[in-house]
Order: sequence, then structure tokens, then C-alpha cells
Amino acid sequence: MITVYIDQQKLIWSSKDHIQKEYCISSALNGVGQEEGSNRTPLGLHRVCAKIGEGLPKYAVFRGRRWTGEIYTDELALDNPKRDWILSRILWLQGLELGFNRGGQCDSKRRYIYIHGTNEEHLLGQPYSHGCIRMNNDDMLELFAVVQPGEQVQIIERGK
Repeated sequence: MITVYIDQQKLIWSSKDHIQKEYCISSALNGVGQEEGSNRTPLGLHRVCAKIGEGLPKYAVFRGRRWTGEIYTDELALDNPKRDWILSRILWLQGLELGFNRGGQCDSKRRYIYIHGTNEEHLLGQPYSHGCIRMNNDDMLELFAVVQPGEQVQIIERGK
């Protein structure tokens, strides 16, 4: 089980009710929300519907969930200043709560909400994404290795 605590900007991976690992993340700069086009992080119960990037190099660049063949560098970023960098691996989320984060204008999967690596690791610990959950690339590789499709992801606004 993955639990994301928005107020604490952390992600916890648990196995059999024991915390296995805690990670610093970055959620949406615009806060939480379910609406398509809002650039907000959706709340509620989700599942990992796809794991993307197995076997690719660290800092592999994705567009439309496909590897571009590029490896992120600062020079590449300078040449593409408006790009929202999705790096290393993708865990694609699907909402499980009909009418809240699944279906209609609030569908997390159709909104392309992911957990993914970022080029802005220095901004982790504060909201800064466009709706996704951003992670340090080494942490993303580690989490990707232990999570399976179907793993549940709970996104909560306020933690304990």
C-alpha cells in the first residue's frame, strides 16, 4: 500500500501493515482537487494501473508515457524550458471511487496522474507539480522495483 500525505509532502510504502519506506515528494502547486484541467492532485483511493519504464536508464525522459530516447541533462532542459519533465519511471494511477476520482470530469487515469521522477529534486518537500506526485529519481527507481500493478494508493490531504 502506498499512502501519500499532501500536508506533509511525503509518500509511505507499507507492506503487511508495516512501514517499509518513507519518501519526500512534491504534489500539485495548485493544491488538491479532482477536476480535469485543474492541475491539482486528486484525493482518494487509487491503484497503480501501469508501471512504465522497466529497464530504462535513470533520467530517461517520457512524453505521452513513452521513452523519447533522451536522457535528462541540464543542457536538454535549457533547450526545452517549458517542458514538464517526467523522468526515470512512471506509476500511472487509476481512481477507484466512481464519481470522485473515477469517471466523468474527475477521472485520475484520464487526467494522466502519475508518480514519477523529476528534474526539480531541490523542490521536493513542497507543492510544485502540475498534479502528479513527483519523487527523487533514485527513490522512484527504488519504489518502482517493489510496487506491482494493482497496488493501492491512498492520497490524503491531512496526515496523522
